Amino acid sequence: MVSPGSKDATEDIRKAAGTLENQALVEQDLLPADQAQVLNKMAKYQVPKRSGDIIMIQSEHTGTIDVLSSDLESADLLGDHRKVSPPLMAPPCIWTFAKVKEFKSKLGKEKNSRLVVKRGEVVTIRVPTHPEGKRVCWEFATDDYDIGFGVYFDWTPVTSTDITVQVSESSEDEEEEEDDEEEIEEPVPVGDVERGSRSSLRGRYGEVMPVYRRDSHRDVQAGSHDYPGEGIYLLKFDNSYSLLRNKTLYFHIYYTS
Repeated sequence: MVSPGSKDATEDIRKAAGTLENQALVEQDLLPADQAQVLNKMAKYQVPKRSGDIIMIQSEHTGTIDVLSSDLESADLLGDHRKVSPPLMAPPCIWTFAKVKEFKSKLGKEKNSRLVVKRGEVVTIRVPTHPEGKRVCWEFATDDYDIGFGVYFDWTPVTSTDITVQVSESSEDEEEEEDDEEEIEEPVPVGDVERGSRSSLRGRYGEVMPVYRRDSHRDVQAGSHDYPGEGIYLLKFDNSYSLLRNKTLYFHIYYTS
């Protein structure tokens, strides 16, 4: 025998359960389809709680694996945390030739082809990609002493094809100037010109060739690099390691198609 009171209580429990189920379905409908699917899968597993942990979910149908962060609530299912790293750069073509005197004599007569890199300074020549070009080319030499040289690529939209020159008193000052342009989460240590700088630039910058000391007083240093896309080449002439000597630099930079 079941009392009327027991029947009423059972009916109330059924109604409450139905209400909760409908509410869950409504809340699930409010989520995007992919988020609802991921959350349903996550409910089957024990989610790591520590920041930086990951979750790997394999599809039962296709076998594909999704790698997710445990910090899903604050990251909006990784929408804000997925960062695209710059693609790896193809190596440049580099060579030298011995006609240093002829090269310097010719460029010494041309405008904007000669400058002095003072002791402790880093000079960056910014060379935008050109709509009619397919590769950038460079040639340079110095008087009496060597100089550090490296090439980087800034993946940024080109608004002007003008070549500009930027002077920094040291690599550290150059880092501060980059910080002013873009907010960076973690600093990257400055490289060593003696051993090769493994890029003091970061984030959107690709390394074409690291900064090394070049014997540009003995041979003309030359090279080229195919455009990886739209952006700005950063040709760095590094004299930050010299405490006493200024370096006279002769350079020729151009593009070819």
